[in-house]
Formats: sequence, structure tokens, C-alpha cells
Amino acid sequence: MPSFNVSIVQARGDSFQIGLKTGENVCNTSILKIFESVTKQEIDLYSMKSIYSTFAPHLLEELEGLAQGLGISPDRAAALFSGYDVPKTEAMGCSTLLTNEYYVRNYDFSPALYDGIFSLIQADETFATAGYNLQGLGRHDGVNEKGLVAGLHFVSHDGYAKGVSPWTAIRMVLDRCSYVDEAVAMLKEIPHSACYNFSLGDQKGNMAEVEASSEKVIVRYGDSALSCVNHFQDDRLKSKNRDSIEGSVQRNEHLLRLVDKSLTHHDMFRHFKSVESPIFFTAYESLFGTLHTFSYSYQHSRILTTIARSSQILDINLKDWVKGQDIREESLSGFIVEG
Repeated sequence: MPSFNVSIVQARGDSFQIGLKTGENVCNTSILKIFESVTKQEIDLYSMKSIYSTFAPHLLEELEGLAQGLGISPDRAAALFSGYDVPKTEAMGCSTLLTNEYYVRNYDFSPALYDGIFSLIQADETFATAGYNLQGLGRHDGVNEKGLVAGLHFVSHDGYAKGVSPWTAIRMVLDRCSYVDEAVAMLKEIPHSACYNFSLGDQKGNMAEVEASSEKVIVRYGDSALSCVNHFQDDRLKSKNRDSIEGSVQRNEHLLRLVDKSLTHHDMFRHFKSVESPIFFTAYESLFGTLHTFSYSYQHSRILTTIARSSQILDINLKDWVKGQDIREESLSGFIVEG
């Protein structure tokens, strides 16, 4: 069984220092070489900086730190890590269930295209956040100190345009928003590059799925529970779904059946991460294998997360971490088994 490892990065300070530490962690890694091969050599820096200045100006400073940590120019760092005007990515899968009490999610893709970093950061200019990195600066999913949780779900490349990647949008939302309504408002304004769902939950028990394309953004709200997978459900956007969405529909039906079981946060987390679960996948060569499970309990400010076939579970009290109590773990180790 090939081993599978995720580094845990803890950083506090200004955005430049956080970028510097991230750069030092990705320097000379295989994922950096992949970024270099799949991103453009140059991007429209004026447009990128204009968007960042509007939604997350601190990330421009973080890019500067990344550049210094890697020993590259700021312009090259922007092309590699900003998430602006990125080439079309391959399909990926994600399954999320939200309730008034918790958020639980699986991320499915290939380990070859995975940062392999879980970050806890406390920047001077923004909310403290915890989540899995994507393209250095971005996040697959995560939670901030206000109890806002967010994750991305690929839908299609229909209407693909120059814009902000969903993983950068997730980072912007977590850094700047306290509640679902604020996150929804920001996601309605960000220029999206492709069709993605965004799953959102907050400390008050609010929940929403933002169905976003480059042309239109629609919001579905939940009451006691909400599922989010890889197809648009609003009739106004269904035409943008991929031709084959049967798997996504089946996962959604399974998630909705779970709601009736009234599982606790821990039990739902255990179900998601189990290799026997209908929502744990092993088709890694086809870019559809479960890489991590991420969850958060609003009442207890508790993160439970793990990676594929790992015996380790990160159990983090986010409030304690924000108060300065670093966690002891430095990495997670698991295994990749092709099904």
C-alpha cells in the first residue's frame, strides 16, 4: 500500500510571515513541480490584484511572503499560487452534510494533485482559520475562529472564464466572513472561473449551498439539514451540469438518508471516513479517491479530521488553538489503496 502523508503547518503573525512559512513548506516538493507544469507562466496581474484588493488585500502580502520563501519573483508566485486564471482542472468529487450542529465532508481526487498540507493560521489582519491547502494559498475546505465552515464541490467547466478559482474563494470567505449570509454575499460578488457548489455553515446553525457559475449565482438554504455534492440542483442552473451526474445523485440520496438517523458529530465523522462507507471511494487513478475527511462541531468548537486509511485523527479545539495552544501533531500518515 503506497503511503500517503499530510504535513501540519501552524503559523501566527502577519500575512507576509505566513506566506513565508508556507513557501518554505512547499519548497522542493513534488506538488510545486506540478504547479509549475499546469499553471500559466504569466497572468494578468492588474486584474488579479484588483480582485484581491477588493476581497482579500492581505493575500497580496501572503503572496509576497510565498515568493520570498521559494526564492522566486512575486509575479511568478502570483501565477503559481493566486488561483486567478488557472487552466481547467480535472473533475473532482466532494460530499458534504450539514446540520444545525455540525459540518462533515469528504474530499475525493488524486493524491498526485494534492498539496498534502493542513494549515492552522492566525494572521494579524484576518480571522484565524484551519483547513486543507489547495494551490498553496487556497483551501479545499476549512473553518474560521467565528465558526464559519466552507468547502468546494466541482460541478463542470460550462462557461469557463478568466476568474477566481473556488479554492481561492474559499480562502477569501474564511478569512473575512463571520456568518453564512456574509459568505453568500461575497460569493455573489467574486468573479468565478467555473461551475462549483460551495457548502457553508455557521455557529448559529445557518447553512447554505451556493451554486455558482461564471454567469449566475443561486443560493439554496437549509433548515435542519443540507447536503451538497457535485451537481447543480436549482432548475435555473441544471443545464450546466455534466452529462453524467448519476454518481453525484446517488451520493446525495445517501446523505439525505443519513439525516433521518440523527447521528452525532463523532458518529457522522466515523461514517464518512470509513472505507466501508458508500461515500468513501478508491478510484484514485480515475481522480476519484477519498483523500481526507473534515468536520466541525459548532457547539464544541471541535475539528475532527483525518486522511485516507489513517489510524490518526486530529481532534482540535479551535478556540483553544486561537488562544495560543498549539497542537503537538506535525503530520498525518495514511495509505492509498486503489479499488
